[in-house]
Amino acid sequence: MGRYGGFPEYVPVSVKKERIRKQVARLKKKNPNLAPIVIEGSTIAKTWWGKAWNQNLELYADYSNRLARGRSYIRSGAVVDLQIEAGLVTALVQGSRRTPYEVKIEIDPLAENQLDSIAKLCDQKIADLEQLIAGKFPKELAEIFTVKGQGLFPTNKEIHFGCSCPDWASMCKHVTAVLYGIGARFDSDPALFFTLRDIDFHLLIKKTIDQKMQSMLKNAEKPSSRVLEDPDVFALFGIEGI
Repeated sequence: MGRYGGFPEYVPVSVKKERIRKQVARLKKKNPNLAPIVIEGSTIAKTWWGKAWNQNLELYADYSNRLARGRSYIRSGAVVDLQIEAGLVTALVQGSRRTPYEVKIEIDPLAENQLDSIAKLCDQKIADLEQLIAGKFPKELAEIFTVKGQGLFPTNKEIHFGCSCPDWASMCKHVTAVLYGIGARFDSDPALFFTLRDIDFHLLIKKTIDQKMQSMLKNAEKPSSRVLEDPDVFALFGIEGI
């Protein structure tokens, strides 16, 4: 029991960060591939993809108090390792005990028909891969990507998680910290968003181009009122048809 009526003793953020820094150094001796989340300042994510991920997370949040604790954890550097692969995030989060808690988050893949629908709406608005990764695209495209329940970002029902901590809550603060950590990781490598959602962004761009070409071909097959028939052409130039 803590000194304050059962509550843990307050530990300054600077002290927490130093403890975690030492823990990361110890863990890296065993695992050189450790990838901690380091937040500079109070802003968790600065790029378009990172911000959009975190905003989407908050759209579906039913645990506002857990989100606040998660933000506190991520800012203190508690996510000492975060690995992203197709549909899966594994992480280590430093809590009150010496050994970090293990967090696992699974993301359902984007449905093929949903990706086709998004590609159709893009309608050649994506010029190249660099533009897509940098998040420098038209505002209407950003809205297409982030529309609730229909865009590229997962709903709460498509996110499944677990943590080795004893917290009874379905979404503990360690899981929430990792969810925010995913957004922060997109700052350094936005392409990881497509890895996580198991989307080939080369294919996304190809789909938009293919669909545009199909649309152009269909239009080309339709007779146009601007095309003159042979007798009209003859009449235009004062020539009698043969």
